[in-house]
Amino acid sequence: MSVPPDGTAVVTRTRAPRVGPALAVVAACATVVALLGAGVRADFGAQLRVDAEVGEALYAGDDRARALDWLLEALTAPGLAVVRYALAVPVLVWLVRRAAWRTAAWVVLAAGFVSPLTSLLKDAFGRVRPAFEDGGARYDSLSYPSGHSSGIATLVAVGLLLAWPLLAARARRRWLAAGVLAVLVVGLTRLWLGVHFLSDVVGGWALGLGWTLLTAVLLGALPGGRAALR
Repeated sequence: MSVPPDGTAVVTRTRAPRVGPALAVVAACATVVALLGAGVRADFGAQLRVDAEVGEALYAGDDRARALDWLLEALTAPGLAVVRYALAVPVLVWLVRRAAWRTAAWVVLAAGFVSPLTSLLKDAFGRVRPAFEDGGARYDSLSYPSGHSSGIATLVAVGLLLAWPLLAARARRRWLAAGVLAVLVVGLTRLWLGVHFLSDVVGGWALGLGWTLLTAVLLGALPGGRAALR
């Protein structure tokens, strides 16, 4: 509440966060991760066939040009944990200087712990990487869910939730479109590089989005919440 010079009290209100829809999305994302993971563990035929067919169709091949390989590696890089941490550090410094401690804690929780969570799920489901006739990437790490996909989904979701209260309607639409494009591109690069199955990518997207929204609900980081920027 503020009091102008004439002494009339003016009450300013902020819109309460819409927790219900956020929790519905969290539940949907958790369902996707669980169902795809169950399909992996049970060798569900339809899922495996789609994974194999899409993987074969999109894999860029072992003999791809070096320039194409560099391009794909550059496009997939935003999904790396080190990129997420590098972008989070200046944001955290800015938040700390604003004394936005709750918001900073949310950024650390959401952006910092999605990778360990992804690793736990990889170990739980135990899926090996795609194998191709000419060899493929031959990664030793496990495949489901995709860490790059969960990482980019988390990065974009955290960025959008942080900036949303500060953006005009037109800017919101533009940044949302740019964020969705980034998520799609990183996910597709995992298929073009032949290092993940389609269900790995979709499961990673669902994990990153669900995890970000869950932590935002818990710490009040949804627009209008205690940790939201104003």
